[in-house]
Amino acid sequence: MDSISIGKTIAALRHRKGLTQSELAEKLNVSNKAVSKWESGQGYPDISLFPVIASLFGVSIDYLMLNKKGIAVAGNIITDVVKSISEYPEMGKLVNISEVSMAVGGCAPNVAISLAKIDPHLSVSVHGRVGSDENGRFVISTLRQNGVNVDGVIYSDRAPTSFTDVMSIPGGERTFFHGRGANVEFSPDDIKVKALNCDILHIGYVMLLDLFDREDNEYGTAMARFLASVQAQGIRTSLDTVTTSGREFAEKMLPVLKYCDYLIVNELEICDLFGIKARGDDGRISRKNICEAMMRAREAGVSHYVIVHAKEVGFLLNVKTGELTVLPSLRIPREMIKGSVGAGDSFCAGALYAIHNGYTDRRILELASAAAASNLFAANSIDGVLPREELDALCEKYPRQELILGE
Repeated sequence: MDSISIGKTIAALRHRKGLTQSELAEKLNVSNKAVSKWESGQGYPDISLFPVIASLFGVSIDYLMLNKKGIAVAGNIITDVVKSISEYPEMGKLVNISEVSMAVGGCAPNVAISLAKIDPHLSVSVHGRVGSDENGRFVISTLRQNGVNVDGVIYSDRAPTSFTDVMSIPGGERTFFHGRGANVEFSPDDIKVKALNCDILHIGYVMLLDLFDREDNEYGTAMARFLASVQAQGIRTSLDTVTTSGREFAEKMLPVLKYCDYLIVNELEICDLFGIKARGDDGRISRKNICEAMMRAREAGVSHYVIVHAKEVGFLLNVKTGELTVLPSLRIPREMIKGSVGAGDSFCAGALYAIHNGYTDRRILELASAAAASNLFAANSIDGVLPREELDALCEKYPRQELILGE
C-alpha cells in the first residue's frame, strides 16, 4: 500500500463530505494527530479501519487502497433544444411551439454526468469544445452542478455550441435538426495527455469528431494515434461510436481498436463494423452474429473487454479469458418509461464505473443494464440515472426479460 496515495484519497473524501480532521477523527475514534499523519503520507490507518472509512465515505475498500484517480470523458458536447408542437407542418406552413426545454446531450456530458450520479465521490472530468454562447454556458453549468470537472472544456471563439433542435409531436415522434458547431473544431491537441489524471479515458463518438477521424499515415487515424499516446501514459482507453455503416465506418474504426482497452457499442455498431447483420428477418438479435463480431473486434486489437448493448440484452467478451457473458435487460413496466434518449450512454457509464471498481464480468453487465434502465425514468438523457445503491436495488426489484435469441 502507498501511504501517500491513501492519504490523498482520505483527504479528498473528507473534503467532499465537508468534515474537518477533528470531525473525522471523532467518527473513527482516533486522534487528530493520526488523521493528520495519514493525510500527509506519514502513515496509513490500521487495516481494521479500512472497512469503517470506506462505509463512512460510501466507497469500496479497493477505492481507498488502490488510489483510484477516476474517469475522464472526451468527445461530443451537444445541447438538445426540445420544442413541442401539435403536428409537423407541411412545407411553407406555420405551426406554434407550445413548450421549449433544454438538456445536455452527446457522449461527454451524458456519460460524465451519469458517472457522477452513480457515484458522487468518483472523480469525473470532461474534455471537449463548446461555443462562447448561451448553450455553452448551459452545458458547463449543468456539468458543474453535477460535480463534473470542466477544466478540460475549451470555449470556441468561432463556432457555436453544437446543438440539436428536436421537434416533438404528441405520441413521442421526433424530428431532429443538428448543428455540428464546436465539435468540428475539437482535436487531439485540445487534450494535454501528459497532464491527464485518470485511470480510464472514454471517448466518443467516432464518425462525429472530424479532427480525430482524419487520416494518419502511421496510425491509420488521428484517433488511433491519440489513444496510443494515452495508453503510453498508463491510462486505459475506452471507445464508443455512432450507428452507421459502409466502408468509411470500417476505415475509421478498425485502426483504433488496437489501442482500445474497452469497446462499448450497440449491436448495430459492432455488426456494421464487420458487415454482419445484427438481427434476423424476424427482428430477433442474432447471438451467433454478435459473437462473431465481438471475436473479430478482439482479433482487431481490443485488449480487455468488448461490450455490446441492445434494448433487450447485453453481451460482454472478456478478451483475456475468452469467456462470453450474456445478460437480459431489466423488464421495466411500460407506464414507468418516459424516454430512452441517452440510454446507451447510461449503460456505458455503468459499465465504466463497474470496470473502474473491479467488478466481475456479470456484475459489470448488471450495473450497466440497471443504469440504462434507470435512464428510462426521465425524458432527457441524464435525470433518470440513480446512485449505485439504488441501481443495485433495481436489479432486485425488477425481473430480467425473457430472452429469445435468433441464430
